[in-house]
Amino acid sequence: MYLFLKFHLNWTLLLYLTSLVICVTTKKTIHFICVTLIALAVVWLTLVPLSLRALQLNESQVRQITQQKWGVQGVQNLDRWLGTLASLQGLPEDQQLKEINRFWNGLALGKEDIHIWGVEDYWATPLETLGKAAADCEDYVIAKYFSLIYLGVPAEKLRFIYVRAQVAGSSIAHMVLGYYATPNAEPLLLDNLTGLIRPASRRPDLTPVFSFNSQGVYVGGAPPRSVESLGRWRDLLEKMRKEGFTPQ
Repeated sequence: MYLFLKFHLNWTLLLYLTSLVICVTTKKTIHFICVTLIALAVVWLTLVPLSLRALQLNESQVRQITQQKWGVQGVQNLDRWLGTLASLQGLPEDQQLKEINRFWNGLALGKEDIHIWGVEDYWATPLETLGKAAADCEDYVIAKYFSLIYLGVPAEKLRFIYVRAQVAGSSIAHMVLGYYATPNAEPLLLDNLTGLIRPASRRPDLTPVFSFNSQGVYVGGAPPRSVESLGRWRDLLEKMRKEGFTPQ
């Protein structure tokens, strides 16, 4: 069960029981009715946003798989992630961006896929990154993207952006996460190479190639094509479903 849901349902139950005691001791039926309606509203406002999330998780399944695959360290990292998500619920999006960027940049050690997974290119799920505590650029972006999606940031505000990055005098393939406050806004870039979230115009070291999110693939000014054309994206979502996530 979601930590956020647990907190609100426990709070609602406490409110309900308190109102019942007041009703019994003071015979103020109207008070009881009013507080009961408030409690029901709290439950409604809690459950509806959860049901509409673009990412949900079966916490018991996720925890069991983490324990089986990654042991104590993996479970500790999972708890840190879930705790961070719970603490960021309902906060402004700019604060969520900052803290999610800080969390993943601090948790995972930057490495190449060949050193983490033994293959040249691998897209890790957030759970796999928690288990390994290591990531390449795509893994950081995947983890940040789904963390923000879980917090309720709309998918249309987020994009995986492939870029060419100038690093130590060389041009390398790289990926960052773009956040668009409005459809035509300049994106803010979340990058594992820096802890600072900056507008794209302040990152002259990055040259965009193409971008995508769950709604489509965007190349220049061409009409977006289906994200289903990206095999690695389909494989990623399938792995996440097997881990206990329900990405929409």
